[in-house]
Amino acid sequence: MTNFLVKHFVRNYQNTEDLEVRTAYGILAGVVGIICNLFLFAVKFISGSLLHSVAVTADAFNNFSDAGSSIISLVGVKMAEKPADRDHPFGHGRIEYIAALIVAFLVLDVGFGFFKDSFEKILHPEELTFHAVSVVILILSIGVKFWMSCFNRSLGKKIDSKIMMATAADAMGDMITTSVTILSILIFHFFHLNVDGLIGLIVAAIVIWAGVGIARDTLSPLIGAPADPETCAAITKMVESYDGIMGTHDLIVHNYGPGRSIASIHAEVPQDADIRASHEIIDKAEREVSQKLNILLVIHMDPIETHDKRVLAVRSQVDEAVHSVDPELSFHDFRMIDGKNQINLIFDLLIPDKIKDPNEIKNQVVKALKKKDQRYNCIITVDTDFISR
Repeated sequence: MTNFLVKHFVRNYQNTEDLEVRTAYGILAGVVGIICNLFLFAVKFISGSLLHSVAVTADAFNNFSDAGSSIISLVGVKMAEKPADRDHPFGHGRIEYIAALIVAFLVLDVGFGFFKDSFEKILHPEELTFHAVSVVILILSIGVKFWMSCFNRSLGKKIDSKIMMATAADAMGDMITTSVTILSILIFHFFHLNVDGLIGLIVAAIVIWAGVGIARDTLSPLIGAPADPETCAAITKMVESYDGIMGTHDLIVHNYGPGRSIASIHAEVPQDADIRASHEIIDKAEREVSQKLNILLVIHMDPIETHDKRVLAVRSQVDEAVHSVDPELSFHDFRMIDGKNQINLIFDLLIPDKIKDPNEIKNQVVKALKKKDQRYNCIITVDTDFISR
């Protein structure tokens, strides 16, 4: 069913990197969610009224509120599609994260509400009633909610959508809640044991945990999560594949919403190369990598020494000293100002974030270099790794 809907309602559905395609996926998920929840509301409300079942009627209004989550998802996706303007030069893509955060709070609200009701049922147990038709209707609801969860999760993975993953978790929470309601009714009917409140507390805890997870995953890109290692590796590999680029460092990727990223990277070029030729290579790399990876890439050109044997020999010494302190250390932007009584070694030192005292590591590198030559005066800038590990 999922593939059928995608193929018939999402034009060019395989190109998930395209923003228009992503929006079409979001609209499809929102519309399907609204239709399914309104269908469940109508069936349960009519059945609950005819059977005079408070449980079924209450669950009907729960589905009616769930339609609100689908509306939030739909509106969030449409607003995220808005192009850049004067006040938002990088677009409105992060609205999708905000919409997902709202859905997360709705999930938490359901969880805390269910927790409160379950606790009340433990203190003041209520007589449970068994209606075969009510159970069948609730089972229908479970089937629909399970499909909705799978549907949203499938689409969410295809386009890397936080809001669809949040909606999927919301639907799964509703499915578990309804399942527990049925289980409690059946246990009471066949074994005369009222475990409604106890099981409800367990389910409430699961729903709250899911809501916290959704909020955490959504807040991370809003606050500023590190870039995906695979994306960073792809950018680095492609840039370094161009003739005339000797290496790269200082890659930073800024996320402005799904499918909307801006990256900057430093590319090392021979300092004695023709600057116009190097600039042409950099321009070509920026243009082609941006198109292939659907990312806006800006490349900063760093000239490095590639022929001076004296500089290369000292650079090799720095490499040995750095790795003798810690094999995970690295350095870049190396320059040397030679003198008779003092030799200035200028470079950036990249220290892993697991190291708690960067200054101590920096001092160890200085000591290791002093052992090689007392004239070495190290001017070291401690650098930060912006790539997720």
